[in-house]
Amino acid sequence: MPDPAHTEDLTLLELAARKAGEIALGYFGKGPKTWMKEGVSPVSEADMAVDAWLKDTLGKARPQYGWLSEETADTPDRLGRRRLFIVDPIDGTRAFLAGKDEWTVSLAMVEDGRPRSAALFNPVRGEMFLAVEGGGTRLNGRLIQTGERQMLDGARAYGPPAMLTPAAAAGVIPAGTIGSLAYRIALVAKADVDVAVARARAHDWDLAAADLLVQEAGGRLTDLSGATLRYNREILRHPELVAAGDALIEPAVRLFAGLADRQGRERADH
Repeated sequence: MPDPAHTEDLTLLELAARKAGEIALGYFGKGPKTWMKEGVSPVSEADMAVDAWLKDTLGKARPQYGWLSEETADTPDRLGRRRLFIVDPIDGTRAFLAGKDEWTVSLAMVEDGRPRSAALFNPVRGEMFLAVEGGGTRLNGRLIQTGERQMLDGARAYGPPAMLTPAAAAGVIPAGTIGSLAYRIALVAKADVDVAVARARAHDWDLAAADLLVQEAGGRLTDLSGATLRYNREILRHPELVAAGDALIEPAVRLFAGLADRQGRERADH
């Protein structure tokens, strides 16, 4: 059974995600001011407006919790907090700015290094994914489950071509990629796709909510050693990752770990 405190946090996260989606939609398709962050990734006034509203609202509701967001300057204070919110106000900013429908608001409450409550909202598609530890994953109120496929041959996978193209030799069917990494992983939870993979350097805010969605839908998100992810560490980046249903996660991890090793040897040879 879910912890009642985690359930209360989930209710808070759902309400916050819906309002955050409304704020973001107010900028969607209207050419918001945009600039480059660290010279490599876009950020817009929409990201900042959503972030500011979430920080104020969630901070007032749970002043004892820490805070980690893609759009807020990080501070070491969070490391001393047992519980914290991990937030990506708009996951998939490039997709948002391009007028696509695959961006999300990603919110998680992490306790002792693992997500316990999560809300992932796609405002354009009207999809609200909710999960609480021990309580399953729901999409618009309906319980969802990962797929039951047990073999990689014929498995559909989302991810970057550099990871998926070599996997085709094992029968994996590249299904393209998704601008929001969190949404890419959530589509495994609802069995729209069998596997999702991610390049190295994804951050806590890209992953925490989606991690719980997959876990509570009967799957796992792991690194290429098969290890479960930990959050709220000093280092926020993660290595290459795989998400799949429980029956498929081990063969998927073996496949992509082997491909990564081979690519590493080939680079070394050159």
